[in-house]
Amino acid sequence: MQIIYGINPLLEYLEKDAGKVVKIVIARGRGGAPLQRILNLAGQKGIGTEIRDRASLDRLAGQKSHQGVVGICQTVAQAGIEDILTGKGEQPERELVLILDGITDPRNLGALIRTAHCCGAGGVIVPQNRSASVTGTVAKVSAGAVNYIPVAIAANLSRAIDLMKQRGFWIYGADAAEGKAVYDLDYECPVGLIMGSEGKGMRSLIKSKCDFLVAIPMLGRIDSLNVSVAAGIIMYEIMRKRGLI
Repeated sequence: MQIIYGINPLLEYLEKDAGKVVKIVIARGRGGAPLQRILNLAGQKGIGTEIRDRASLDRLAGQKSHQGVVGICQTVAQAGIEDILTGKGEQPERELVLILDGITDPRNLGALIRTAHCCGAGGVIVPQNRSASVTGTVAKVSAGAVNYIPVAIAANLSRAIDLMKQRGFWIYGADAAEGKAVYDLDYECPVGLIMGSEGKGMRSLIKSKCDFLVAIPMLGRIDSLNVSVAAGIIMYEIMRKRGLI
């Protein structure tokens, strides 16, 4: 089972994939218009509700800020690599897939999924190992984006990248030390954008798969950005270069 907590994430989930919500648990004494929207949706869709003390919700949400409401859901179905690549060719110059190599912080993963969705990416690929999983925390930080963009788990990330290259994708990897300025590259091709781990960046094997290395020019004494911020800057530059914004 998966736990979705917080008003907005649960509303998003109910509107998108209510069939997977098993039960909604509400903290005793919790009220208000946003909660009433959740209750109305639950009633329309035949989803049961239960009132418990706040400590019980704390345990369900892992002590996270649940705003007095928790949804108990079936696990979010994960996409396959083929699901993300299906349909390639309709607008190849506008295709974008985010590839994550070793993102272990759930909050970063959620933010990356959210940004990828907002930038029109066709999907997100994460490795099976050395990566955060799509949990309730990730779903909440993504603001419900996990329900709108396919997230594929790759048993072997290197092979997944090879498959993308066979399908015509060019691979761009974020590398602050060796990359070319993000503004100086062209993106009029299917793009697989690799963002490495929070501490060490891309692994050497994954880096060797890149056709281009991308860097973000910076001022100041700190030589790196948070990975979700960096991904946002690069993906928005891809959108700009493609004339989408």
